[in-house]
Amino acid sequence: MSYYQLLQRLGILIILSLCYLVSGAQVRIYGTVYDRTAKFGMAGVTVMSTSGKGTITDSAGHYSIIVPTADSICFSYQGKATMKFPVKEIRTSRSFDMSLHVDVHMLPTVEVSAQRRGYTVDSIENRREYRKVFDFEREYFTSGGAGSAAGLNLDLLFSMKKIKRIEAFRKILIQDEKDKYVDHRFNKELVKKITGLESPALEAFMIQFRPSYEFILSFDNDYDYYEFIKVSSEYFSSRYNKNRANHN
Repeated sequence: MSYYQLLQRLGILIILSLCYLVSGAQVRIYGTVYDRTAKFGMAGVTVMSTSGKGTITDSAGHYSIIVPTADSICFSYQGKATMKFPVKEIRTSRSFDMSLHVDVHMLPTVEVSAQRRGYTVDSIENRREYRKVFDFEREYFTSGGAGSAAGLNLDLLFSMKKIKRIEAFRKILIQDEKDKYVDHRFNKELVKKITGLESPALEAFMIQFRPSYEFILSFDNDYDYYEFIKVSSEYFSSRYNKNRANHN
């Protein structure tokens, strides 16, 4: 083999290696999914990639997903999906927001009335009401205003008890939001439709197999989450029926 042919083959190998590395590169895409007015973040929207990776938007409509650059992503809600967006055409240096053709006041999970309020509206109003608590951050140093120099924030140093109370209250509010999200995603109507369970077995199943907030978000898509409910109910039913038979 001549020296020229060796260099030619080496060049081809380098090009193929670079192509492999580029195709296998991954990027993080993040953003917020809004309703049609682009004012309200939508919870529970599935974000899927063509390679099978996925996530679900949180209570404020935020999402973050790491996907290969060769993938495309789409957004799905209530069984309706958007067009696919090639990852290589998305600017990953900034938020990739999406507005779905859905009115927040028309969502099946939202009922705006005096007797019962929906998860989405409650979550939005809860964030507004306690905005100072959610957005609170300690500022150990002051930037200094007109005619004053920057320095230690003495108000913070002399108000540590107040600061701790605010931070403790914020943890309570965040946990309350997570609990409401679980109630929203693991509701009796949905579970009954998937499992076919009836009372009192339905109530017993929902207590024993209630998932955590983090566990729900770990599913790549709605299908996998519903499959978890179905498989869990089959395991539960076999034990539940066996216990009833033993007691009879």
